[in-house]
Amino acid sequence: VQLQASGGGSVQAGGSLRLSCAASGGIPAINLMGWYRQAPGKQRELVASITTQGITNYVDAVKGRFTISRPNAKTLFLQMDSLKSEDTAMYYCNARNVFTRDYWGPGTQVTVSS
Repeated sequence: VQLQASGGGSVQAGGSLRLSCAASGGIPAINLMGWYRQAPGKQRELVASITTQGITNYVDAVKGRFTISRPNAKTLFLQMDSLKSEDTAMYYCNARNVFTRDYWGPGTQVTVSS
């Protein structure tokens, strides 16, 4: 599975960004996709995930502000609204297959200035 994330950038606090992830190869075996982020000096953390059944999960810090969606098997979005400076991080797209193997794409930087 190959993943390519895009859509990061710099925005002021209160603004919005939409991250996209394009997947290719081995897609039928994927049963979970998600977005992780890693800020400087911190561990990578799960931001949001979505199952093939459309069940979503969010870290408390982004509930009500971020929305994850997977409109088709090859595409994953993360709509980020009301961005805060603490959302600044490198964001990574993740896919997990039925054998619980994880795949990662290169990150996309999100910078929120206050």
